[in-house]
Parts: sequence; structure tokens; C-alpha cells
Amino acid sequence: MKYGILAAGILSVFIGSTASASQATQVKADKTVSAYAKTQYPIVFNHGMAGFIRVGTDDLGLDYWYQILPDLARNGASAWATRVSPLNSTEVRGEQLLQQVLEIRAITGADKVNLVGHSHGGPTIRYVAGVRPDVVASLTSIGGPHKGSPVADLILKAEGTAVEAPLVGAVNFVSKAITWAQGLDPNSYPHDALAGGRSLTLAGSAAYNAKFPIGIPATACGDGKAFEQGIYNYSFTGVGQVTNVLDLDSALKFTALLIDGGKDNDGLVPRCSAKFGKTIRDNYNWNHLDEVNQVLGLKALFAPDPVDVYRQHANRLKLQGL
Repeated sequence: MKYGILAAGILSVFIGSTASASQATQVKADKTVSAYAKTQYPIVFNHGMAGFIRVGTDDLGLDYWYQILPDLARNGASAWATRVSPLNSTEVRGEQLLQQVLEIRAITGADKVNLVGHSHGGPTIRYVAGVRPDVVASLTSIGGPHKGSPVADLILKAEGTAVEAPLVGAVNFVSKAITWAQGLDPNSYPHDALAGGRSLTLAGSAAYNAKFPIGIPATACGDGKAFEQGIYNYSFTGVGQVTNVLDLDSALKFTALLIDGGKDNDGLVPRCSAKFGKTIRDNYNWNHLDEVNQVLGLKALFAPDPVDVYRQHANRLKLQGL
């Protein structure tokens, strides 16, 4: 439950719910201001663990990719947000994402999509590329734990102890609550906190990488292949932790200390674990929430605006012919 923007999700559960017509949601702009981000293929976003598309009402709701997709749409992009199980294995989430990718292809008429994943969404988008490389033009991972996180290993130590059952029950309840807050039947998605946790341990990630090696660096902290099996691979991540005192950063400072004494991580994911394909940048002054412009756009005073970074990346994809 540590990945994605869990704290924001839990708070938003109490705001209310809104109906959703489908799993994948296209974000459209009221007015297109340029073609700067108009890529050849749709840009499809996948959230992290405990994530969502939008929770709450139209007036008081919260988007996972805060202000990012509307900005891309205003700049010409065909931008889509996808919804998968908040807590489950990478393979289960990946299969759910694949079905939405196929749906988006059918709706748009595009042969391929550009996949973007944050946190657990990083490994999740790799599943689609692994089983259907023909439908993927590019993969972009943001703060993805591709080689796992020590935080996952620490939490999984509860497995087999007296606290396992109540802990798993509580986390699965949160997963269902996040689904309910999106206006969906909580039972419409499978929830499995243990499977999700196992996917992101060091051992679980190594096993997954053996099955889906595309873009994974051969060295401990190097770049992976920028172009492989006809797919362009990119990544970026932050190394900030407490970046704004008004944000929810205190919890991330605590979890950061569990990773190499608090060094070289975004509060949840080690910098080297986030390396995938061609590194755009791996030292933004962002924590794990800032990477998706959360909560509500709060960040360090002079840190780059995530909305600008995503728009620039869309232009990078455009110039690459993607």
C-alpha cells in the first residue's frame, strides 16, 4: 500500500463518489492551444499502487495525475487515464491494463499507444509490452520500483505472523474503498495486498524482470536499452523527500529512512531501482507524490513543475515520431 498516492486516496474516500462509464477515461480539453504535445499515438497513463483515475465528486474530486492530462489535451495530445486494481500483482494489473489498451486502440483507430506508468504502474506497463509488443510504441516509467524496494521487503516480514491477517484485511479494505470512491462496485476488481507486496520485493522484482527484461539495466544503476523490440523506453524520477511542509511529506521521510538510511530515494523507491531504458533525469527535487504533481500541486519552491515536465516529454515523443 506504500506505492502510488495512498494517503491522498484515503482522504478522498470521504469526499464522495462519482459514476464512471468505463475503465479507461479520455481527458479532453475545452480548448486546444497548440499541437506541442500532439503525438502520433495516444498517451495512456497507468497509476501506481493504491491509485485511481479520479475519486470524489466533480467539485471536490481529486485526479491521480493532477493537472497533467488536461494540460496535455490542451496541447493536442490524445491522453487517456486507465484504472486497474489498486492492490494486486503486477501480472493481474498488467492484464487489466492490456484490455484497456486494446479498447483505446479500437476507439481511436491507432495501431499503438505510448504507455506511461507511475510507481507500480512502471512495472505494469512493461507487462503489456512483454505480451503484446505490437501495440506499444513507447514505455515511460516515473518512480517505478523495477528492481524492488526494501520497504516492500520490510512490510512483507509480517507475512506468517499474528499481524498478517488483520494487516492484510485492513489494506484490502482500503483498496476496496478506493474503488468505491470512483463510483464502482468494490467487488468489480480483485484486491490482493499480499500479491501486490510480493511483486515489489527485491526477489519478486527480480523474478518479474527475468520474464519481462525489456528496458531493464544490466548494471546496478545504469541505463537500460533506449530502443528494444521496436519500443522506445524512458524513465525519470525524483530524489526529494520532504519538499513542502504543507504536503504529506512527513510519512515519506519515515519510509525514506528504511531505504539505505534515507539516501538517494524519493521516499519510497530507490533512485537506481527507478532506472529504466533511457534516463531523462533521475534527480528531480520531487518525492514520490510530487512525481504526479500531488498533493494538489504542492512541491519544493524551485523544483520543476511536473506539468511542464510531462508536456515536454510528450513533445519528445512527438519529435521521435511516436
